[in-house]
Amino acid sequence: MGAPFRQKRWKKGYLALDVLEQHLRRHDYLVAERYTVADIALYAYTHAAAEGGFDLARYPAIQEWLQRVAAEPGHIPLG
Repeated sequence: MGAPFRQKRWKKGYLALDVLEQHLRRHDYLVAERYTVADIALYAYTHAAAEGGFDLARYPAIQEWLQRVAAEPGHIPLG
């Protein structure tokens, strides 16, 4: 797949990360102010975003959330 396809995907990916960052600036978790399956589901992709070329350094709330999720009892590291 060519550069235009990748650029389009990165743009959409950054838009999604922007939305997630805005939410996590106001909330510790994604739903109901507690750790839920929503956090587990989004963690799986988000924690590996850098592997897809995304720069998570510009998302401090996401980074804090990733740490919170990883610190949950029973967390099994992926990868």
